[in-house]
Amino acid sequence: MSEYLEQKQQILEKIKANDSIIILRHIKPDGDCMGASLGLRQILRDSFPNKQIYSIGGMKSHYLDFLGNEDEDVSEETYKNSLIIIVDTATSDRIDNDKYMLGKEIIKIDHHIPVEDYGHINYVRVDFPATCAIITDFYDTFKDELVLTTEASRYLFTGIVTDTGRFRYRGVGSEVMRLTGELLNTGIDIEDIYSNLYIKEPEELRLISYVYKNFKVTENGVAYFLMSKRIQNKFKVTNEAASALVNVLEGIKGSLIWIFFIQNKDKIWRVRLRSRFIGVNEIASKYNGGGHMQASGATVNNKKEIKALLKDADEHLRVFKEQNPGVN
Repeated sequence: MSEYLEQKQQILEKIKANDSIIILRHIKPDGDCMGASLGLRQILRDSFPNKQIYSIGGMKSHYLDFLGNEDEDVSEETYKNSLIIIVDTATSDRIDNDKYMLGKEIIKIDHHIPVEDYGHINYVRVDFPATCAIITDFYDTFKDELVLTTEASRYLFTGIVTDTGRFRYRGVGSEVMRLTGELLNTGIDIEDIYSNLYIKEPEELRLISYVYKNFKVTENGVAYFLMSKRIQNKFKVTNEAASALVNVLEGIKGSLIWIFFIQNKDKIWRVRLRSRFIGVNEIASKYNGGGHMQASGATVNNKKEIKALLKDADEHLRVFKEQNPGVN
């Protein structure tokens, strides 16, 4: 959109003006933040081979190991002499590197609802369903000056496909599909990407069967499952693999909200909230979390807080159903 052209031009000018650029992302990385960080790194490395371009992160998500590695951390002096670009991160407390504050200037590139303007330039596009789509659009705007390789496209496609649920969620329009087509035109192997993302270990499939047999539903239809450490150990799955199964509960008639509670080693429960038609981000924000309208995360400390969150979600769903009869 032309209304964003000035911001995009400002970002390109900052990139051109700096010989060292560090790209950072949020904690507990998902496909979109990893794809955006690695994809932008690759575009900039191929477009400006004489610059030092880094993609740096701490916490990992092993299901994304197939994408390749980020860079080793650099010295504080390098941060001080670098332009910092932070992708897919709505608030500064979720940035996976406190040294971002040392940078010469900070650019925020994100698609979440604006909450905090922590950058000198805050380029936020809520009209795009993924930050990788924003990066692809940035390339598309300046394609006469930037380079898009198959490797960069592989990163960006992974981010778009994961954050849109394989193009099923709201926010996927003709422009997103057009930009995705540009990525496909570089010759990426989408079968390889899908295989890495969706093939599961036998233990995970057995756990899925267990979830189907043991999930619960609240009075007004919130489907939920408590993934305790005991269950994770029983089926020999990692906390990360257990968390990724939240959409096992998707598609239950009448259950417009579904929730996974995943117990961590410290006994704290990580909460993954998903929905169709109805928003859940307000519920998540009440319990130390946030995110997208229909895909959010939160944290609760004990069973008492689990019950409180479920009560809030159940009431939220009751009101929605009352106002929207017939929606399933």
